[in-house]
Amino acid sequence: MQKLSMDELQRTDVESFKKQEKTPIAIVLDNVRSMHNVGSAFRTADGFAIEKIYLCGISGTPPHREIEKTALGATQSVSWEYHKDTTDVVDQLKAEGYTIIAVEQADDSVMLHQFEPKSDKKYALIFGNEVNGVDEEVMEKIDTCIEIPQYGTKHSLNVSVAIGIILWDFIQKRNLN
Repeated sequence: MQKLSMDELQRTDVESFKKQEKTPIAIVLDNVRSMHNVGSAFRTADGFAIEKIYLCGISGTPPHREIEKTALGATQSVSWEYHKDTTDVVDQLKAEGYTIIAVEQADDSVMLHQFEPKSDKKYALIFGNEVNGVDEEVMEKIDTCIEIPQYGTKHSLNVSVAIGIILWDFIQKRNLN
């Protein structure tokens, strides 16, 4: 077995990517402090052709060397905006018809494997701070909360890992509907 070459992968260029149809999912980073996690969010968003990333609060913004280290150029292909207040973004996305979902451990959260995204809906997925999670004020505005089941000794996953798991799951389920 041999790996595919870059030519065989037939990846699109940045300008073509910007014009292609996107998966109707927005990522909201609520006070994500690690520039590496922000960069990883960009790279994963590019991989799944996500509509947009909203960087909020203390979340770093491009251009930044530490973001680019993990984004590997995805800051050029993925649409993004910065907002100081995450609740303002949530209100805006609700007004635009998005279903607002926090990825968090909370009472009444729905386990990821039990959540069925609808192919005709737009989703905004909120990922919180590495220590404190999604802000309580933001939690008051969400439509639902999804939790990734875990079976080890740690109580959470790295935010960049959680983004990959959630997006993969959503894309797979949406494609089946």
